[in-house]
Amino acid sequence: MSAATNDRMWGSDGPTAGTTSKPAQSVPGRHGADRDRARALAARLKLTIDGDPEPSEQDWAELGQALNRGDPLADAVIGWMRQIGRAHAWPMMERGLHGGPDAVPNEAEPLKVFLRQGWQMPTWVDWRRVKRGAQVLQGTGEHGLMVLRDAGLMAGYQAGAINQTLLKTGALERGAHKRIAETTTWWLACTEEDGLQPGRPGHRMTLHVRLMHALVRDQLSRSPEWDAEWLGQPINQVDMQATYLAFSAVHLLGLRLTGMLFAQEDADAVMHLWRVMGWLVGVEDGLMCDDEATGRVLMYRNLATQAPPDESSALLGRALMNEPLQRSYPFARALRGRFDRERHLSLVSWFLGPEGLRNLGLPARQPWYPLMLMAPTMAGSLALRTLPVLEAPWRAIARRQQRAHQQGLAGREPQAPWNAKPSAGEPHGHGAPDPVGPPPGGPPTDQRSG
Repeated sequence: MSAATNDRMWGSDGPTAGTTSKPAQSVPGRHGADRDRARALAARLKLTIDGDPEPSEQDWAELGQALNRGDPLADAVIGWMRQIGRAHAWPMMERGLHGGPDAVPNEAEPLKVFLRQGWQMPTWVDWRRVKRGAQVLQGTGEHGLMVLRDAGLMAGYQAGAINQTLLKTGALERGAHKRIAETTTWWLACTEEDGLQPGRPGHRMTLHVRLMHALVRDQLSRSPEWDAEWLGQPINQVDMQATYLAFSAVHLLGLRLTGMLFAQEDADAVMHLWRVMGWLVGVEDGLMCDDEATGRVLMYRNLATQAPPDESSALLGRALMNEPLQRSYPFARALRGRFDRERHLSLVSWFLGPEGLRNLGLPARQPWYPLMLMAPTMAGSLALRTLPVLEAPWRAIARRQQRAHQQGLAGREPQAPWNAKPSAGEPHGHGAPDPVGPPPGGPPTDQRSG
């Protein structure tokens, strides 16, 4: 890797304010707990990377320290909320998410600072590229959502340490079906052409998720059950980077492995879109990138830090395996639920292979589904690139597929979190994804996100 590339990875724009002034803390024990196994899981991903993706000693040390960092701006809002009480703070937070920094009083200074940062987008944002990235993802149709679920979420459950946040916030009790439905609603909002523009639904929902992350971080860090010496901060920068990569580099790689062809400019536009999302959700900019090639390197390095699969991997993997059985279908619900479960298992087997299935406690399957679709998917991609006039009508059809898929998951129209009416003073999470998505991995080896 060139020195310029490493500068881009490690903060040429600088990390979030307030993260570099503290003295170095001891590196959590999970950091590279089984580096040889992590490298083995990421071996196939490494084949897709030009050059040597192994981190330098400095890069490795930076990743270890990032496990101790949260999100100072969002964390300050939760500290302020604890001081004045949730009953008073939460309505102001909701008004601010809807109306921006001018909608909250001056005395709510931490909230105002947080919202001001979220509404004043960085100078590097290119809205033309963000729009193009959204169009590319819209064109992936229902298949794109299936790949995101299996390459970006299921595969990520192999990272045992990051699963602890999910388990300790009731992921199993809450149910995989609800988490997938809420994440899909949020993803659809973010991938509207103007969805991440300040004040638009994707933008507001992402800031809402960021505050939920901070709330969970505050609660878990106070819990005697949280082992900070081993795990680091709850929802730390490494795990947030993993989630960001699951939606960007991992998703793109999974789509390519199932036959979708992208112009490199379009793939990099997708990366730019998710860099904007990552910035909004509190990921330090030095942990993100603007191009697919660098995204794969970041993904490989992130995977190297992750603890190996454990019993939590199988618990979450089996719960997600059975999620299709809980979906709403207009007819033949039981039959279609079982069929969709087999489709997803087939995709997971393609991305992860037999070892990945064992890591997740999943039954052995053959990758019949992606192999069956490979040729028609490639032919369709070639047709769209050869005849650009077909792109807009196809994108409209593909987007309808995605919305229909979401409605089948949720049983209703997508809804933003502030449209629901929670009980007074209580936060709610409708329309928001998991507190933190499991990390990425690289198809077909490691994977996943998130």
